[in-house]
Amino acid sequence: MEQIRQGGPFRYEKDGTVFGNREHLLPSQKRGYYREYTVPTPGLRHRGARRIVCGGQQPRSPDACYYTEDHYSSFRLIVQ
Repeated sequence: MEQIRQGGPFRYEKDGTVFGNREHLLPSQKRGYYREYTVPTPGLRHRGARRIVCGGQQPRSPDACYYTEDHYSSFRLIVQ
């Protein structure tokens, strides 16, 4: 979360890119509202399935963030 608030640096190129919410599991918003970030999985050399998805007009101060450990099949609100 601290890296998100600082705007990086991020480990993976896809971190900070637009998340499309194609699964429709998060509240409906206009495209570009959500951005995704990798949560490293110990022992893996690739991105794995864990992500944080944050929504808001200002990526460094998101309105809400959600955690998924199963590559967007479910989300849990991160209480800040």
